[in-house]
Amino acid sequence: MMPDAELVEVNQAYEERFGRVFLVCATGLTTGDVVAAARARLGNDDATETAVVKGELRKIALVRLQKELDG
Repeated sequence: MMPDAELVEVNQAYEERFGRVFLVCATGLTTGDVVAAARARLGNDDATETAVVKGELRKIALVRLQKELDG
């Protein structure tokens, strides 16, 4: 399966499992890395996944803030 097809598949599985889109700070990650992260997180319970998502949102916010400060 092509990486993009895998990404679509794992995103659909994640959305079915958790009822929301998959969120990850993808800065510096390959498509394969994102697919692997999503597959690993599918095994999380809701509380664990909520905590992981909060951490990813923090990372995304910090990356964006740093870009603004550097720009």
